[in-house]
Amino acid sequence: MDTALALTTDMKLVLGLVGFTMVMFLFERIRADVVALVVLVLLGLTGLVAPEDIFSGFSSDAVINVIATMILGAGLDRTGALNRLAGWLLRRAHGVEHRLLLYAQAVAGLNSAIMQNTSVTALYLPIASRLSARTGVPLSRLLMPIAAAIIMGGGLTMVGNSPLILLNDLLVSANANLPSGAATLVPLKMFAPLPIGLALLAACLLYFHFWGGKQLRDDTDKGVTPARTQSYFANTYGIDGEVFELTVGADSPLVGMALGEAERLHGAPLLLALKTGNESRLSPPGDSRIWVGSVLGAMGPRQQVADFAQNHFLRLSTRLREFGDLFNPSRAGISEAVIPPTSKFIGKTAADLRLRKQQGISLLAINRDKEVHNTDVRTLPLRAGDMLVLHSIWTDLADAAKSRDFVVVTDYPKGEQRPHKFKIAMVIFAISMLLALSSRIPTSIALMTGVAGMLVTGVLKMDEAYAAISWKTVFLMACLIPLGWAMDSSGAAAWVAGHSIERLPQGLPAWSIELVLGLLTTAFSLVISHVGATIVMVPLAINLALAVGGNPTAFALIVALSASNNFITASNPSVSMITGPAGYTPRDMWRVGGPLTLAYTAIIVAMVNVLF
Repeated sequence: MDTALALTTDMKLVLGLVGFTMVMFLFERIRADVVALVVLVLLGLTGLVAPEDIFSGFSSDAVINVIATMILGAGLDRTGALNRLAGWLLRRAHGVEHRLLLYAQAVAGLNSAIMQNTSVTALYLPIASRLSARTGVPLSRLLMPIAAAIIMGGGLTMVGNSPLILLNDLLVSANANLPSGAATLVPLKMFAPLPIGLALLAACLLYFHFWGGKQLRDDTDKGVTPARTQSYFANTYGIDGEVFELTVGADSPLVGMALGEAERLHGAPLLLALKTGNESRLSPPGDSRIWVGSVLGAMGPRQQVADFAQNHFLRLSTRLREFGDLFNPSRAGISEAVIPPTSKFIGKTAADLRLRKQQGISLLAINRDKEVHNTDVRTLPLRAGDMLVLHSIWTDLADAAKSRDFVVVTDYPKGEQRPHKFKIAMVIFAISMLLALSSRIPTSIALMTGVAGMLVTGVLKMDEAYAAISWKTVFLMACLIPLGWAMDSSGAAAWVAGHSIERLPQGLPAWSIELVLGLLTTAFSLVISHVGATIVMVPLAINLALAVGGNPTAFALIVALSASNNFITASNPSVSMITGPAGYTPRDMWRVGGPLTLAYTAIIVAMVNVLF
């Protein structure tokens, strides 16, 4: 490689866009998908990517693979496969904590081989909650090990996580800019990284069995307690589960007042239901009016509710004559949900979202960084990782959860399940995996065959398939893919690689450069997400390999695997989803995740050198 390559205007523009992307992702002043769109537009306006190619990222195999894995995962979940899995784990563990943890980690890691890590984490949150409630093992001892196994299990196949899905597209696009005489880069097969993934998953199981689990024990009492009972919500959030009926008399000052105004009165309990005339409603909108004869469903300590009733001329009844059916635990109740990084709720308040009016859900409290907010929660802007305490009818909660703007942690009666389709779904899934093993059929076609099969046989409905897709993830990936192309085609990656080699000591073995490359990619992923780190670093890795006489595919694979090596910060969606439910602090994540990060890098470098 020519290390004296001149820095052209196009290179400067591309490197400037890379720097802009990193800064925007780091400070999060603008949504990541908006930043990606701006970068895509600038690539087109500057001519760095040809007009006919600028939107090709949306039709790339990587994007199709992501969509397909999300839909296939939803199909398996809809048939009750994961509920069966939870039951199997409980039976096999026999209540022994280390055995339960070992089985849960192993199965979650294997699941992540064929489903997106974020989707697997979302599916395992209620499973972990159920296991915790039935065994008494705190969630803080379950979620971090399970999440780590999911992240490491994503390395079992080429569709286990977004970086590996992106890798083949980036390898193919790099062929157009290889120097003469260099061997053509061939896309990796579906199970090419399987030995690496198995080594990572085994290391994860051993780590938490012998050392990592002990590090989580210190803060057991600070995490979430196992059962989501009335006493749990009372102790954790100050929410008393006792419900009363308050009938509004003619002399009450509440007459004519909006429910939202009544909630803001001094000493007001939680007002969760309203009956006016013949209409009874749980989680009524804040603008609903209270009239003479209206009945309020109030939740709170008995003395607080009694004082409120006396001060506002309300007749209190401990018997639920009007709301008995609405507050039946099999129909409605309190739940916890976490805000994922892809949520449209981020930056908005409950008042903006109109949760009660549009979705029939009452927001009772917000747990943020171990601080509980239970006053003025409707005006508090939401953040990724916030734990929401909700009260709703279960069917309304299930409908709202389909949007994937929050992930319900509490195990609750779900919407329509199709257990009778379980065998059909498993057969279809097995067929799609066998097709993916074939060298004649691209992985994207094999996975979409499974999607088509699930839709045709009724395992999933088309609307459910649409709802299963995280469009923010898809859009982010599709918009950033051309940035990787521009890094390669402009020569920016070759220029950076050449100047990096000049500054390295002579005679360094290839494995040491791979080690530095892996750690650098890991550091990038902590800042600009795993997708951004992959797109920026893969072209650089390929050019570095060519410069030192290494294997470009091996260097690129190390980058793709290292991009998911984040057990520490919320820039990894799986990590951000568990910190709230388990009550982890940043110190917890660094103490447990730091050594795991170093072990991860050492394992992938060693395994890649063995395989390549």
